[in-house]
Amino acid sequence: MILIDPPLWPARGRVWSHMVSDVSYEELHVFAAELGMPPRAFERDHYDVPSELYRAALLQGAEAVGCQELLARLTEAGLRRRKAYRPRTVRLGG
Repeated sequence: MILIDPPLWPARGRVWSHMVSDVSYEELHVFAAELGMPPRAFERDHYDVPSELYRAALLQGAEAVGCQELLARLTEAGLRRRKAYRPRTVRLGG
């Protein structure tokens, strides 16, 4: 099932939703391509969907869920990919 949270996430002058699959990445990529999403919109385990495409995603069959439910279902499906931890480098001097 494709899941999408409400467009609540501001970035780059727009507002975004997260779209995931609780079945497979393949299902997610096919759905996103049919929605007209470019591959570069995929980040680790989700697509960032601009608010202008939110309704189209619902009409195409995505299930509207809250942010916490989206994350819980993604995690339960074993498809959650966390951001890799990278310690910050501190520069000393000038």
